[in-house]
Amino acid sequence: MIHFFKLIRPLNLAIIALTMYSMRFFYYQLAYLKPTVGHDVWHERIDFFLLVLSTVLIAAAGNIINDYFDVKADRINRPDRLIIGKHIKSGWAIMSHWLLNGIAFSISIYLSFRYNTFWYVFVHLISINTLWFYSIWLKRKMLIGNIFIALLTAMVPILCGIHFYLTGTLDRSYFDQFTNQDSIYFSNWIYFMAEDGRFIIAMSIFAFILNVSREIIKDIQDIEGDQLIHAKTLPMVVGNKKSGYITSFLLLTFPSLSLVLYFSSVPFSMYDFFFFLPLLFAILFSIMISIFLLGKHEIKIFRLFDRSLKLAMLFGVIIPYYWYFFN
Repeated sequence: MIHFFKLIRPLNLAIIALTMYSMRFFYYQLAYLKPTVGHDVWHERIDFFLLVLSTVLIAAAGNIINDYFDVKADRINRPDRLIIGKHIKSGWAIMSHWLLNGIAFSISIYLSFRYNTFWYVFVHLISINTLWFYSIWLKRKMLIGNIFIALLTAMVPILCGIHFYLTGTLDRSYFDQFTNQDSIYFSNWIYFMAEDGRFIIAMSIFAFILNVSREIIKDIQDIEGDQLIHAKTLPMVVGNKKSGYITSFLLLTFPSLSLVLYFSSVPFSMYDFFFFLPLLFAILFSIMISIFLLGKHEIKIFRLFDRSLKLAMLFGVIIPYYWYFFN
């Protein structure tokens, strides 16, 4: 059983779940989003838990199928972490992959039926199929696989936004005292995203940039094994040095974008420095890594960069809890 948990990468799954609950915490505690008439709080909590569960199950299934098709490369890249074929049979891995996806898709059907929408089924179908194609083909293509996997990660906050839009009514009075905006509930999704969904967009861009950077760094680490399976990743095409430059540029765009988006989406003044400490820590990590990437390093150092970016993500995810605690 312990090998199965290692296979699905519980830390990554925990970050996904924490991100989704962080989004819910922001809108229900700081922005005073309320369940619509006919949906009590407990029903909404159960439905959101099911949404988180289905998302985590799809991510777990994606990790399994990714390792299934990477056995040959992982014998070179991560022989100490090789699980499929060593501790878990290939057949059991495939069966687990389809079982987890089946449960997740069943949940999406229930949520779509409950809220009379196709969105849940659509997003889950896209995610399941994209992770499959990523594992067998996309990840072997230069940058395409990196971008697709980062887009899926960026979809997590957007999926939460869709759920909030479908199930909740936003009481804007809390924001009105800071932004002096009209206290009107916009029933149109576009207006919801433009006015109330800026935090969702900020989190999505945050996730996208950091995950693209992480994927490139992982490709730099895995270059030896990727040569064995004839992959055409960015480091293999342009080299480790230029890949480091590209990642450095991406990480340097994160501070400017995140500052603009966060300042425009939260009910705090840009001069409330104390409220932005977690974000500033995340920015500091990204700047430090971008500077280090300009130098020449051994492959094992890139594992430290990878872990540092995970820490930066964690700082970003806890921001709503931090705000609520110190508000």
